[in-house]
Amino acid sequence: MRILSILLLVLIMHSVQAQKRDLDFYITKAKAFSPLINQAQNENKIIVLDLQQLKSILSKPEINVEASVLFAPIISHDNNRYKFELASEGATNYAGYDLGITNGGQYQSVVSLKQPLFTAPDFKRYSDRAAITQQLNDNRILLTSHELERVISHQYILCLKAKKSANLSLELLKEFEDRLQVMKKLVENAIYKESDLMLMQIELDNYKLDYETYRSDLHTNISDLNLLCGIKDTTFVDLQELDLQFTNTGLARSAFLTSFSLDSLNLNNEQAVSDLKYRPHVNFFADAGMNASYLPAFNRFGVSTGLAFSWNIYDGQQQKIQMQKLDVNLLTLDFEKQNFITQQDINKKSILNQLDFIETRTRLTDSQLLKYEQLLKVYRIQLAQGEISVMDFKNLEKDYVTKKQERVLLDLEKQALIISANYWNF
Repeated sequence: MRILSILLLVLIMHSVQAQKRDLDFYITKAKAFSPLINQAQNENKIIVLDLQQLKSILSKPEINVEASVLFAPIISHDNNRYKFELASEGATNYAGYDLGITNGGQYQSVVSLKQPLFTAPDFKRYSDRAAITQQLNDNRILLTSHELERVISHQYILCLKAKKSANLSLELLKEFEDRLQVMKKLVENAIYKESDLMLMQIELDNYKLDYETYRSDLHTNISDLNLLCGIKDTTFVDLQELDLQFTNTGLARSAFLTSFSLDSLNLNNEQAVSDLKYRPHVNFFADAGMNASYLPAFNRFGVSTGLAFSWNIYDGQQQKIQMQKLDVNLLTLDFEKQNFITQQDINKKSILNQLDFIETRTRLTDSQLLKYEQLLKVYRIQLAQGEISVMDFKNLEKDYVTKKQERVLLDLEKQALIISANYWNF
């Protein structure tokens, strides 16, 4: 059995057994595998938990059990006698801590309660910050997914390029093998020389090498695609064709510009949270238990309660400096936004121009291919009749396949430009 027949049989068997996968399959896998998307999703969960914790801190009382025992013994020298006293009852000449400071000791065991008051405005600002942070994470997930779509799509195109090149190469191999069988009969009839047959055989070997190279490229590119998507399966796959269409989104709906708006909101909200320390703060406190000094005094049980008030009225104009820093950050953000809009506009116009060139090149290439096919029909007839040189036929066949590959690449290049256009239109 001929080598090309075996190759075709293997290819058909692979096509039957291969799993059919399209671009959406790989994009879905890539998003599920993305550490950035997973991190942003988990950060949103943390934001919810942080807000719950903060709400508890600002609205719920804090209850603690506090206990301490302090001994301050002295050595009394009264009446010229040295006497160790754990808690002095009024020594005047002694060695040890001053009784007026220590009172002989401290014995405390109380349950204390602290309740913040009037914290609704504080929680509102923290809640606003959490909501904006969640929106930032959601937008980051959206942009990361969009970026993955572009990366995976371009890698998918590389796989299709290798696949189509391999298929074209196989077609050429089949064509050359058919011509080779014709040549053998013509050589036997002395219409062509043995050297002509050898020339065709060498060219056939070259195309076999090209075919194996394209197959290797296809395997490598699919492996890279699987790596990007976190796919461990190495089963032979049959990639589906692409037919992408343009999506056009106005700047007002741009997800890229949404990120700038959210960043601006976040900066202003961070400033609002920072300003909370300049608000008055009131806490209610109470405790109950034993609080005593001077032994023996363990029967001193009681309660105490009160209010604690604090208000920062001056901190060296730190608030004013912070506001100036906010203004600078907002100016930087606005500059980055305008810079992005300019880049986006330039890229979109460049892509449209390239698409126009591709359309022109496609029309010219189709016209050339038609002429090549007409000429090849004549050459094949002349080759079978021994009326054309083998070199001329070989060169025409090679030029024809090169032009077909160029046509395939034009289609894939158009798809790649559509991917880029849709990326910037997002």
